[in-house]
Amino acid sequence: MADERETIMAGNFIHDYIDEDLQNGVYTHVQTRFPPEPNGYLHIGHAKAICINFGTAKKYGGTCNLRLDDTNPQKEDVEYVESIKEDIRWLGFQWDKLLFASDYFDFIYDCAVRLIEMGKAYVDDLSAEEIRAYRGTLTEPGKNSPYRDRPVEENLALFRRMTAGEFPDGARVLRAKIDMASPNLNMRDPVIYRIAHVPHHRTGDKWCVYPMYDFAHPLSDAKEGVTHSLCSLEFENHRPLYDWFLRELGIPTPPRQIEFARLNLNYCLTSKRKCLALVREGVVDGWDDPRMATLSGMRRRGYPPAAIRTFCEKIGVSKAYSVVDMGLLEACVRDELNETAPRAMAVLRPIKLVIDNYPEGKTETLEVENHPAHPEMGTRRLTFSRELFIEQDDFCADPPKKYFRLFPGNEVRLKSAYLVTCTGYETDDAGRVTVVHCTYDPETRGGNAPDGRKVRGTIHWVSAADSFEAEVRLYDRLFSVENPSDETNGNFEQNLNPRSMEKLAGCRLEASLRDAAAGRGYQFLRQGYFCLDKTATAAAPVFNQTVALNSSWEKAKNAQ
Repeated sequence: MADERETIMAGNFIHDYIDEDLQNGVYTHVQTRFPPEPNGYLHIGHAKAICINFGTAKKYGGTCNLRLDDTNPQKEDVEYVESIKEDIRWLGFQWDKLLFASDYFDFIYDCAVRLIEMGKAYVDDLSAEEIRAYRGTLTEPGKNSPYRDRPVEENLALFRRMTAGEFPDGARVLRAKIDMASPNLNMRDPVIYRIAHVPHHRTGDKWCVYPMYDFAHPLSDAKEGVTHSLCSLEFENHRPLYDWFLRELGIPTPPRQIEFARLNLNYCLTSKRKCLALVREGVVDGWDDPRMATLSGMRRRGYPPAAIRTFCEKIGVSKAYSVVDMGLLEACVRDELNETAPRAMAVLRPIKLVIDNYPEGKTETLEVENHPAHPEMGTRRLTFSRELFIEQDDFCADPPKKYFRLFPGNEVRLKSAYLVTCTGYETDDAGRVTVVHCTYDPETRGGNAPDGRKVRGTIHWVSAADSFEAEVRLYDRLFSVENPSDETNGNFEQNLNPRSMEKLAGCRLEASLRDAAAGRGYQFLRQGYFCLDKTATAAAPVFNQTVALNSSWEKAKNAQ
């Protein structure tokens, strides 16, 4: 569970409004809700909404419900419901009540009937295309539907027949009667019910008419007892409609809608429709592909939930549109893992190192701390032997200037072990280096020379006999442009980064990582932060790169 510092967001304009409402006696308590539609997996933008809604309730000692907006059965699925619940718990929050918009279908339907009886709603026979044409534009008023002045009794009879399933999908809709000349297009007689002969995942075949979001949402808030309906800025123009429904239906102490700017993260795609296309076309490995901006993808990649909460806290709450740099999220992940991730050694592109003067058959056990700044995290044992693996990049036969790793005649430090000096190397028929030879100084156990000589290079290693093979997946950003949804850049799929994932087979990892738990972060020394993938098995271990030790994206981007 998130601690108080992380769940209670810093002061912001939302809290200023709430403070004012409480001081004026409009409300005596605070109740919020997080109301996602179960038509896809939650993404990083939802994380901000989750932190705001749950954090606000926490600050005021109130409650926050999870309410699934299941008013569109064509696109909704139980799979998405379960994934939403899992993501919220993983992020560190727990709802007060689990509710569904469908819990209120009878109440919402009764409200629609009341609007008809009040002469505030009518059944319209216009097609969807005709309704759009009649609506007008931002500069031109709309036109009244020829069915707008139907008598109340006729509207009631037609609505009952719609409910009884007498008409096909799209044949008729129920519209609120407001103002076709309103400068706000949302107020121009919006559709509040449509026909959909689709089984619902909770109500089955009970209904063949379903309320539209703009109608169901304020009524669900009111029925539930929500005091402050916190939503993203795209609903600001819908607020007059939200208030109109509550006012016309005489809802006592109606909720107050407050909007905030949504989270826009560069190099990311959060559109559920487009993400679903990536999944269905096999571009990514499901909704939880580690390259996706979904919370399940970030979890699989090894992002700590505390880092995401910190990120949401850092970006704050405002009404101003902005795009946040992915680098800030990665920095929060890096900072969190730097404190919490135990250290380990992994050689991703191995080459054999033979210590010629180390006795054959001899092994040593080195006791090494798991975290240099946190002794309470304990130690682990490493096996040192005559034959090791090091990174290919840690040897160069003809080194450039300022290269301090292994090359003939140079001495380096094997991390936590000994100082070794390169004496030569072997190559294959193609001239590739296959084995590096060296000698070690037995007086330098632990990596320090008794005579105080300075060694500038330190490299990591694993024992050839005691290490194990694994696949390691290195990740880059899924898209190569900052705004992959921008149609001026072409189809979003044309903006995919062809180097977003690199699979490295035959990596060698220290033996302690055999006991790694899926999702637990580790710092591979000099490499970055990694976690065991959910698909890994004992026979085929797979590790995902969570984030590099330092951001290299801007450098790589500028070099292109």
